[in-house]
Amino acid sequence: MNNESNQPVIRASELGEYVYCARSWWLKRAQGVQSHNVEALRSGTAAHDRHGRGVATVQTQRRWVTILLAAAALLALVAVVLALVGGAG
Repeated sequence: MNNESNQPVIRASELGEYVYCARSWWLKRAQGVQSHNVEALRSGTAAHDRHGRGVATVQTQRRWVTILLAAAALLALVAVVLALVGGAG
């Protein structure tokens, strides 16, 4: 997307910052004041990253479990059908 009008772009993450603390957002965005607790912010960001990776891992595992259960159900169905066909002959 091209910003031809040279208007500042407000990102979705900034909306969250604004909702959390409008004054903090204004100080950072309009006044250029940086946070004093940079290390705590980095630590929090790292914790969120770790949590996000954990959530992604669990989602992947759930997908695999669903696929494997569907395959097992299909194999069980095939086994039943073969047993019925074999017993009828």
